[in-house]
Amino acid sequence: MYRINITKLNDMKIVQVISIILIGFILTGCAGVKKLSIFKEEVKRQELNLNTPTPLELENLKWIIITSKNAEEVFKRLEESGIDPVLWGLTDKDFELLAKNFAQIRNQLAITNDLLDKYKEYYEPEVKKNVKE
Repeated sequence: MYRINITKLNDMKIVQVISIILIGFILTGCAGVKKLSIFKEEVKRQELNLNTPTPLELENLKWIIITSKNAEEVFKRLEESGIDPVLWGLTDKDFELLAKNFAQIRNQLAITNDLLDKYKEYYEPEVKKNVKE
């Protein structure tokens, strides 16, 4: 008489079931891959939402021109007003250099503002068109 070992049959069935499940995962695992549409769909540019910089509100300065002829009078007037007469002096050539420096600063700010406008025009063309109309 033949004896059938039930535990070996159960072990074989478990191995078969696991094999079938694994084969099923392998076959269906690739079925869910979608084709990439990178070059088929145009993606809308993100809006920058940048505000135009507001102009600076600088403090008003009072320039006092002191020459060898009016120095005593200017110092006397400052002392009477309660202002300590301390001088920061520039020669006429240094004043020209100061003016050139400020002109360069204004030029650089204009370039930066133009660059900001170009970025806005590129990223938000609809906004520019609506403003012009």
